Amino acid sequence: MSAAHRPSPWLTRRRVLGLGALAAVPAVTLAVREARSPRSGSPDTAAAPVPSVSSAPTSAAPLRVVTSGGGPVPFVAGRAMLGSYLGLEGKTLEQSLRLRRQQLGRDQRIVNLFYDWTDNLLTAVPALPPRAVPMISWAGTKYADIIGGASDALIARAARRVARYGHPVMLRFAWEMNGGWFAWGGAKNGGHSEGYIASWRRIHKIFRDVGARNVSWVWSPNWNSSPTADWNTTQSYYPGDAYVDWVGVSGYNLHRESPEALFDGVYQLYAAKKPIVVTEVGAVDRGGRTKADWITVFGQWVQNRPAVGAVIWFDTDTHPGYDEKWRVDTDPQSLAAYRAMAGLERFSA
Repeated sequence: MSAAHRPSPWLTRRRVLGLGALAAVPAVTLAVREARSPRSGSPDTAAAPVPSVSSAPTSAAPLRVVTSGGGPVPFVAGRAMLGSYLGLEGKTLEQSLRLRRQQLGRDQRIVNLFYDWTDNLLTAVPALPPRAVPMISWAGTKYADIIGGASDALIARAARRVARYGHPVMLRFAWEMNGGWFAWGGAKNGGHSEGYIASWRRIHKIFRDVGARNVSWVWSPNWNSSPTADWNTTQSYYPGDAYVDWVGVSGYNLHRESPEALFDGVYQLYAAKKPIVVTEVGAVDRGGRTKADWITVFGQWVQNRPAVGAVIWFDTDTHPGYDEKWRVDTDPQSLAAYRAMAGLERFSA
């Protein structure tokens, strides 16, 4: 998901709407039961499909998974950190964090902060909860602007700011590179992925050279690739085990996709060697308990995927260009389902 929106000088949102590219992708639907929606009007909401928790599929074969790793933000086997991107209408980040603590009875463990390529990373960040880890979603740029050295000074300045922060951070550079909607994707860089890998490795080296050792590197593709081409597979962008601490993945329930459809592809590819973080997730509300039940199904998916060490919800109602409100408290049932998920021992990291 993406947007052109700047709610404050330190927090930027994503520049180009990326979900449109997914509309042409056939959805893999949830196992469903039919339930009568309380909403009247459109025939589409009169009998909204609701996911059945008991019938949600699981992986066909067991998979050997990591039991350690994560770098300065360590993976804890059997536990997962639960956090969010928080952008709530009419509220500052501090107010949003306070509201969620009141509603959920717990603090966020990860707070996703969006920055543009030329922004000053981690400057003027409001006070986060005591144990909260900031995840810097740092927008990229054209590969040529990095691999030729023209941006070395900018990168070094960013690295020094992160180092001065002095606490562990997760750095999610140039996310969803396998989509066709961002300037740092292969589709916008001549239809190849080699420049992405070279850019990632150059930035990684500069951070190491200036002493920014408090960074956990989060490589985060989209759940599916657009366009579908041999050069644009998820694997073709992977920088290498030595350059990645966490493998992330973005995925939204837009067309009744199951968590398995959204996340199992990346999970199966990388869970044997890297901890997995769901870096963005949200669910469309189709009336009745559709959103609440999908949250429950998603929580069960995490329970059944031991390599998942973190989940970051896209908790907002300020996303430009979308009528859908992604925040977790759009109705009492959804909030109750999210609160129940947040209370699971699985999310106690």
